[in-house]
Amino acid sequence: MLIGITMGEAGGVGPELALKAFGSGDICENFILIGDYEIIEYCNSLLGYNVPLKRITDVDELTRGYFNVLDMKLLGKEQLRIGQISRESGYAARSYVEKAVRLALEGKIQALVTLPMNKESTRLSDPVFSGHTELIAELCGQKNYTMMLSGEKLTVTHVSTHVSMQEAVEKVKKDRVYNVIKLTYEALKSYIQEPRIAVAGLNAHAGENGSFGKEEILEIKPAVERAREEGMNVEGPVAPDTVFIKACKKQFDAVVCMYHDQGHIPMKLLDFEGGVNVTLGLKVIRTSVDHGTAFDIAYKGMASTRSLIEAFNLAVKMCGRK
Repeated sequence: MLIGITMGEAGGVGPELALKAFGSGDICENFILIGDYEIIEYCNSLLGYNVPLKRITDVDELTRGYFNVLDMKLLGKEQLRIGQISRESGYAARSYVEKAVRLALEGKIQALVTLPMNKESTRLSDPVFSGHTELIAELCGQKNYTMMLSGEKLTVTHVSTHVSMQEAVEKVKKDRVYNVIKLTYEALKSYIQEPRIAVAGLNAHAGENGSFGKEEILEIKPAVERAREEGMNVEGPVAPDTVFIKACKKQFDAVVCMYHDQGHIPMKLLDFEGGVNVTLGLKVIRTSVDHGTAFDIAYKGMASTRSLIEAFNLAVKMCGRK
């Protein structure tokens, strides 16, 4: 088994997180970091981690006991802008992901774990970039996918993610809601014998029988009923202001959320450092840290490795079940 870790934004916390997690022994399976050797070398020296590095140009050159860097040769130390928006690093971060996806599709790595990119940096060279999830799905040629966030206390998936609120409401359609329920059920089924899924309403109090909107009646409920008819243990629409409390009390194993913040806010409140981002429905296994580039603390050795470690371990776990 070989895992590919993308370096993420060069000026963010990605390089130090990977180095620190390897140096502490928390990442001990075979992996390669897909990024720029010169950036990793500088970060390693600056923070005094003294991690043994090896520059490689192909996955076959991996040597155990070393931090193997598949060197993309896109950025040098002179181009590094720590804690700053940078067109060069945004372009490079996107390129690392493209390379990792190609390697996964070719079967040269079994999963990819992504470190954080900065959307503003990447949009300077790719104006339509909206996030890792959408980019990887596009590279895989797939449209039926969803984002799952998972932590110790809560797991959520999303009907929509990086769109405006107006567009998010427009995307609440029964076919899409059903597809996300099914993707969620199939993912949970790999490690939970009979997953219990709640589907959150869109409107206050799940619309109160149409008093505050018709989406629950016209779109969400029919999707839930279809999933039930196919044997899935699913309930909904459940009022959004109570569904997460019920999930935290173990009444449900996951909550299908209607838009980005409906799922992200409770997840980040409950487990900001330990949450893992997983893309469901792809040809490749992809997990990610559930935090950003943290420009304010980059290259200071302060960032927590917990989310990276959890994301890496989940990728290994998912590889074992594939």
